[in-house]
Amino acid sequence: MIIERTESPQWTSNSYLVADHEGGHAIIIDGNGVTAPLIEQARQLGVSVDAIFITHWHADHIAGIDDYRGALSAPVHAHAWTRDSIADTVSVDTAVADGDVLEFGDLKVEVLYTPGHSEGQVSLLVNSTDVFTADVLFKGTVGGNFAPGNTGYADQRASVERLLELPAETNIHPGHTLPSTVADELEHNPFVRIWRGLDPEGTDVVTVWDRPATLILWADDYDGTNKAWVRFHDDGSDGITGGSQVVR
Repeated sequence: MIIERTESPQWTSNSYLVADHEGGHAIIIDGNGVTAPLIEQARQLGVSVDAIFITHWHADHIAGIDDYRGALSAPVHAHAWTRDSIADTVSVDTAVADGDVLEFGDLKVEVLYTPGHSEGQVSLLVNSTDVFTADVLFKGTVGGNFAPGNTGYADQRASVERLLELPAETNIHPGHTLPSTVADELEHNPFVRIWRGLDPEGTDVVTVWDRPATLILWADDYDGTNKAWVRFHDDGSDGITGGSQVVR
């Protein structure tokens, strides 16, 4: 399998070209506004791009989708919720749902529904060896659950834990920045370590959006900033947000 990646200098979001082999079949996963390199790579490899997948509806993952469609003549696939949410911006040809399996040449793509960061968000398991995790799980961190269209902390955690039930050797290709593996995230991801009972929760008191909260975890984020897991005092709810929202 051949995997090529571009990273947006504006958002650090990733777009992927995944091919079975030279001269074979391929898919595109997400748009990030940097389309020319993967279009050229597809041509150099001599592959037929059979589908374009959108993992979720946020702007940093749909930018340039129509450029891909026009250059590669491939249909766009997304969850039905995502399809409806971006209907005024991008036309989705095929709705996909949890458990769907699509085959393109020697590529076998399984759709995993992974909400939390966003309703309608899917991850894609390709050939049972590589999973494209959108904004669910990153190298050393996880997605937040306060973005537009989010479905909450419980869904976010459940989606991460679902992905980490895949075999330890599974390669993780996130929606932003660098790759990882299931084994590495089980061992080193600070959010996951607390969920697994390996590390204790924090106890510092902070304020988030003028709401007192306990800072359960202060961690590095994928873009060089920080991400925080907090528990609000007024209703006991948990949430994961960017560190810039935390007043310490």
